[in-house]
Amino acid sequence: MARAGMLGPIVALAALAATSIGVRAQELNDYPTSTRAEYVFGCMKANGESRQAIEQCSCSIDIVASLIPYDRYVTAETVLSMSQVRGDMGSPFRTSEQATSALNDLRRAQAEAEVRCF
Repeated sequence: MARAGMLGPIVALAALAATSIGVRAQELNDYPTSTRAEYVFGCMKANGESRQAIEQCSCSIDIVASLIPYDRYVTAETVLSMSQVRGDMGSPFRTSEQATSALNDLRRAQAEAEVRCF
């Protein structure tokens, strides 16, 4: 009878652990698949289109995703893209402190990924 009484708390604890693992996995994998794929394709263009490059580039986006939240990554990617626009349209993306900060975060994450994956 004592075992049956303990089963309830054990089941509740297992359900709680499964829920927290699911939430944690979701937090760690908040980058959409298409974003990860675009990163890997771009990385492979820069590093060779080999099986080894796939592994290294996949590792790289995983490291970047673990270091920067997705919204910060989007900001940095936007800054990179828009800073290439000539004239007044691109100027805020080249000169603002917020843009520079987001870009620096991405570059630090990519440097860490370079060390760990390549």
